[in-house]
Amino acid sequence: MLKKRFPYDVLPEEEIKKLQEFSRICRKDVLTMTTLAKSGHPGGSMSAMEIYNVVFHYAKVSPEAVDDPERDKIVISFGHTSPGVYAVLGRLGFFDIDSAIASFRQTGSIFEGHIVRKVPGVEWGTGNLGQGLSAGCGFALIDKMKNHDSFTFVLMSDGEQTKGQVAEARRFAMKYHLNRLKVIIDFNKAQISGCTFDIMPCNIKENYLADGWDVFEVDGHNIAELYNAIKNSLNIEKPVCILANTVIGKGVSFMENKCAYHGKTLGEEEYIQALKELGFESELEKYKELRKKKIYNFPKRNFDIKISINEGEARIYQPGTKIDNRTAFGNALLDIATVNKDNKENPIIVFDCDLASSVKTDLFAKHFPERFFQCGVQEHHAATVSGASSTDGTISFFADFGVFGVDETYNQQRLNDQNYTNVKVICTHLGLDVGEDGKTHQCIDYIGLFRNIFGMKLIIPADANQTDRVIRYVASHPGNYFVGMGRSITPVIVDENGNPFFAGNYKFEYGKSDILREGKHGFIYTMGPLVSRAISISDDLRKEGIKIGVINCSCPLVIDETAFKSGLETGLVITYEDHVADSGLGMTMASLIAEKQKPVKFYRFGIKKYGSSGTPDELYAEHGLDPATMKDFIRKVLQG
Repeated sequence: MLKKRFPYDVLPEEEIKKLQEFSRICRKDVLTMTTLAKSGHPGGSMSAMEIYNVVFHYAKVSPEAVDDPERDKIVISFGHTSPGVYAVLGRLGFFDIDSAIASFRQTGSIFEGHIVRKVPGVEWGTGNLGQGLSAGCGFALIDKMKNHDSFTFVLMSDGEQTKGQVAEARRFAMKYHLNRLKVIIDFNKAQISGCTFDIMPCNIKENYLADGWDVFEVDGHNIAELYNAIKNSLNIEKPVCILANTVIGKGVSFMENKCAYHGKTLGEEEYIQALKELGFESELEKYKELRKKKIYNFPKRNFDIKISINEGEARIYQPGTKIDNRTAFGNALLDIATVNKDNKENPIIVFDCDLASSVKTDLFAKHFPERFFQCGVQEHHAATVSGASSTDGTISFFADFGVFGVDETYNQQRLNDQNYTNVKVICTHLGLDVGEDGKTHQCIDYIGLFRNIFGMKLIIPADANQTDRVIRYVASHPGNYFVGMGRSITPVIVDENGNPFFAGNYKFEYGKSDILREGKHGFIYTMGPLVSRAISISDDLRKEGIKIGVINCSCPLVIDETAFKSGLETGLVITYEDHVADSGLGMTMASLIAEKQKPVKFYRFGIKKYGSSGTPDELYAEHGLDPATMKDFIRKVLQG
């Protein structure tokens, strides 16, 4: 049951007294859990206490409806103030407060040092400062699209306002009229290394005003002032920032205005002294015993996303068709969006970074402008907002060049994954295939990076037909997917009879490799733009009586058992990829061979230095990846 938000026109005196007492108790909880754990961030938790209390008490949220679509969304951007968040949520009944205090920062506890989404009442797991406002934009955007009666409150620190992604999110919020997005900043003027004005001056108020927001300034410890400012902001039809002036360590005299307590906990003697000031006796012994016994009551949350998408009818690109994979992506995206245009539960939306005509989201933008969000050159924000917007079942596509969608936004994708998102990252312009743009734009490390993100599935389709089916697959399957492709026109892959291989009865399955050519003397394992070249190598050598098979590993982190055994049975395995040789497909195969301890001649062909400017064919030749070099190598190996 969701309560009415901010129900009082003016906060009654008894409510003010109730929250003042609530703050006193929660400050005691903050000091108890951080002293017990001997780590944590008590200072900011205490300065933000009244902000947390007012927002969580009067926003439309409740312990019984933590996943209700109509709830207000409260995003805590400065996740290190987790002690304050846990104290308030626990005392409001979202979970057992004793379990939170006793298990804070303990191995196996959901009450980690920085907030995570497993905790009821926490909408977005943060820790990397500066991403909370982007996440808030994602929630506000979807609530607006789905006509939810919801507000989004983003609670932030002052120190993180210097980060560029915050500015990106401010501009996005104004452009897309996210009028139900409200920011409250804990302006305690202190961070780890000292005063915020000394560390990095930032005109916080002026920056929000310059981007078109309304800004109000209040005493962040005056509950009535805070309540009134937030209450009034709900009636303002634009994003609002409330700058709440606070004191770090508020409530304990020797902690107040001391930057050291940003991340410094109290010793036990200091703790006893602090609790006396707050009017409490020490509770350490009680919680030490609970922590030792580890008898906790951790709530369970289910993050399964239900998807019901009509994949539509797959397109068939015939042999000889001159088409690149990115165009096939754009066509498939439009097809899926068209057949699902009335799907209210799983709407398809797209985020772009000023590259629509290059990444081929322009067709979608033309036909579905209300679901196309142009972020401009703001990749960090785009990555986070696309992730947050996908958490309720929305099918969110983030399309970009590889160097931006992978290398530049790796941290954002990592945090998306930790928040159980449902984002489809589509990156074009991968590898040396980018060609003349040169080394700055040749993303050659995407497998190596994304293999470290546990929930991200990688797919590198071989041609337009496989791309078409892959895009339909990822749209209809929950979870985070990366689909990568080059820049150039890619030949339609055919079987030995000249028919399109990835058409007819072909159906994409994640983790399944495709045997495109049978082999007797060895197998080439490859992917993406090198598949067609591997086939030409195989077909040419076959005329010489050398039977080299070709296996398309479109899922380079997974090689199925059949495909793996096929190569080993011949005694010669070659990986061939437009990727760094030491972190891509070759390393996946190397790991399998090592784990299974199979004797085989194994060679990795890939990129071993940055590329230069030139055509893809010229660059492949420069790196020893051209068909002629590969054929010569295979002949020599087989000749012994």
